[in-house]
Amino acid sequence: MLSEDELALLEAIRETGSLTRAAARLGKAPSTISQAARQLETRFDALLFDRRRYRLQLTPAGQVLADEAARMMLDMSRMTQRVRQIASGWEDRLWIVSDEIIEFELLMPVVRSFDALDSAVQLRFTHEVLSGTWEALRDGRADLIVGATNEPPAIPGLRWFELGVIEWVFAVAARHPLAGVEGPLGREQLREHRAVVVADSSRKLAGRAYGVIGGQASLAVPNMRAKIFAQRDGLGIGWLPRQRVASLLKNGRLVEKATVDPREPTVSYVAWRGDREGRALQWWLDQLRQPRLARRLLGGVDLVPGA
Repeated sequence: MLSEDELALLEAIRETGSLTRAAARLGKAPSTISQAARQLETRFDALLFDRRRYRLQLTPAGQVLADEAARMMLDMSRMTQRVRQIASGWEDRLWIVSDEIIEFELLMPVVRSFDALDSAVQLRFTHEVLSGTWEALRDGRADLIVGATNEPPAIPGLRWFELGVIEWVFAVAARHPLAGVEGPLGREQLREHRAVVVADSSRKLAGRAYGVIGGQASLAVPNMRAKIFAQRDGLGIGWLPRQRVASLLKNGRLVEKATVDPREPTVSYVAWRGDREGRALQWWLDQLRQPRLARRLLGGVDLVPGA
C-alpha cells in the first residue's frame, strides 16, 4: 500500500517530468524528493525512473506504478467524498422506481433541480408495472417508488402518501367495429374483441391485468404509451388515461365508449421504507408532495394525433 506522500510524489513526477519541478509542486527540497524516489525503487526492487535524459521519465515499471497510484488517489478522493457525504446525512445513491405510467421526461426538471444541490448523490431510475412496482420496494430494488397503484401491501417499515388519482376512459379506434355500436357496451360485447393490456412486471406474483374479461383474448404490451398506440391503430380495446389521450379523442382517432361496468379512478401512491430516510429521499418526497408536480406526473404527456 502506498502512502499519500508516495502517491503524490508519483503523480507530481509523472506530470512534471522533473524532480526539481516535482519538489516545487510538493513544496519540498529536491534532495528530499530524490531520496523518496530512490526509496520507492528500493521498496519495489525495480528501476522506476529513467535518469539518463534531460527530462526525467518513467520506466515501463514506473509507468504501471504511476497509473496505479493515480487510480488509487482518485479512489481515495471518491472514498473521502462518500464518507463526508454519508456523515452529513446524504445517501450515496438513491434508487427511484416509478410505475411505467409515470413518464420519465416529466421527472427531468426535478432531476435538474436536484443536481443544483450539488449533493454528489447518484440517482438511478428504473420502472416497473403494476405489482412489480411494490415488489421492487419490498425486495430492496428501490429506495422510493412513484406512481404505484392498488392498495399498499404489507411491507416492513412501509410509509406512503397518495400522489393523486388517474381518470380512465374506455376507447376504441375510429374504425373499430365497436366504434359505431349504440349504447353502453356490455361484457358479452367486449368479450368478442381483443383487449390491450400493459404487462405486469412482477417477478413473483401472477400479476394483474385490468379490463380483461374472463375468456377475452388479450395483447400484452410493455407500457401505457404502447397501449395507447395499439388501441389507436385498432389492435384492441381497453381503458386509457383520459388526459393522455385527450387530443386523440378530440381529433377522432379514438372514440370514447360508455360501458355497463365503468372503471373507477385509480389511486396512485408514493412509497418508501421508513428506516432509510436520508436527505436525498426527503428532498424528493418534498417535491412529490407538491400538488402541481403530482398533477403533471399523473396527467402524463398528451399524445397528439400525429405521434
